[in-house]
Amino acid sequence: MRILLFARRNTKEILRDPINLLFALGFPLILLFLFSVINSAIPAEAKNDMFIITKTAPGMATFGTVFFALFSGVLLAKDRTSSFLMRLFAAPMTSMDYIIGYTLPILAMAAIQSIITFSAAVLLGLPLSVYMPGAVLIMLPIAVLYVGVGLLCGSLLNEKAVSGICGALLTNIAGWFSGIWIPLDLIGGGFKKAAEVLPFYHGVEATKQALAGDFAGTIPHLAVVLGYVVVFYGLAIIIFRRKMRGDKA
Repeated sequence: MRILLFARRNTKEILRDPINLLFALGFPLILLFLFSVINSAIPAEAKNDMFIITKTAPGMATFGTVFFALFSGVLLAKDRTSSFLMRLFAAPMTSMDYIIGYTLPILAMAAIQSIITFSAAVLLGLPLSVYMPGAVLIMLPIAVLYVGVGLLCGSLLNEKAVSGICGALLTNIAGWFSGIWIPLDLIGGGFKKAAEVLPFYHGVEATKQALAGDFAGTIPHLAVVLGYVVVFYGLAIIIFRRKMRGDKA
């Protein structure tokens, strides 16, 4: 109950910033529409599968979750630098309870964002499929990954630094290394090898495989994402626990 009450409070705090929320929900839709326009403008003899909706839809849906790192990181950084979190430390809650309380509302938003993005993609020509709910479920651990990054940054840095790292920097890194801007096969070399080590590419591929109904092909990519989730959440919990002990002392 304490975790749910804390999660409800965090939901209200996130909703108090409707501009960023609308941007996070709307930006993937704008990109999806632009890629659709580009694809329709390419002559038939020059078309390839780079901009087709079955490739861009899962990529844009996955890319949309990167903004949740900013939400979670800024919220935690604000609480850390205010008297709110210090007062809250008097409650009988563990560091894990706090981290879960920051995560739950963003998971709900991630599910809503995924549904909106895939619904828009259907309007743009994506075939309606029974595998779409599975793709939405696959999006949740990907969203958790970015929330973990945000919570780790929020545990260490102030609001301004979190905005810079989890905003422009992480957005660009995720965009390039996931292969949603340019297919990694076109770049090749060391860049592709580096991308295959990082979780961004695997998040997009897991969503693509799930949307295609190939859940066996999803598992290797999802395993990489979950590995990074464990690392980032583990670090966030450890650092947050140390901050709790320092503030209580």
